[in-house]
Amino acid sequence: MITFLKGNMIELSPTHAVIECNGVGYYLHISLYTFSKFENTKQKINKFFTYLSVKEDSHTLYAFFDKIERDCFCLLLSVSGVGASTARMILSSLSPNELQRVIVNEDVNALKSVKGIGLKSAQRIIIDLKDKIALGTSVSMDFEGKNNSVKQEALYALEKLGFSTKKMHPILDKIIYENDNLSVEELIKVALKTV
Repeated sequence: MITFLKGNMIELSPTHAVIECNGVGYYLHISLYTFSKFENTKQKINKFFTYLSVKEDSHTLYAFFDKIERDCFCLLLSVSGVGASTARMILSSLSPNELQRVIVNEDVNALKSVKGIGLKSAQRIIIDLKDKIALGTSVSMDFEGKNNSVKQEALYALEKLGFSTKKMHPILDKIIYENDNLSVEELIKVALKTV
């Protein structure tokens, strides 16, 4: 499988990119998230993480700005009824971090707002991926800056108190999502009341 491509960006649009690697031009299907990340870069050499979809009648390359987005794409493909086009549509509407938060917080309405996703599909995606994302098997919930260090300190303290980090990860993520201005002590207190 082709895991990444690095080369000169020849063309970039909201739905696709063309990258030249050693004289070969690769047509890559991309999400709006990836487009927005590359749109303002002035780099001559760019790197895309890729996923090769092989079907009877086609070989299609999907490309992503980073590994986290590709991991989200692969997780979405593991859900029954979600194909590559639907997964790309979801990642065009929600960034990888937003998708993770939506799934951890079981926000069906946010998923339903994506074109082509109905109530049953949204519920299936949440049910199938909640444990995979909450347990951090492929995708880790990374909150920016201060929140991530606060979460890590709280997680360490809760682990010392005898709580499972696997169990506490989604609880802390949900608390931070609902109120991102908590100190380490406040976060631990709220988590202890939740458990």
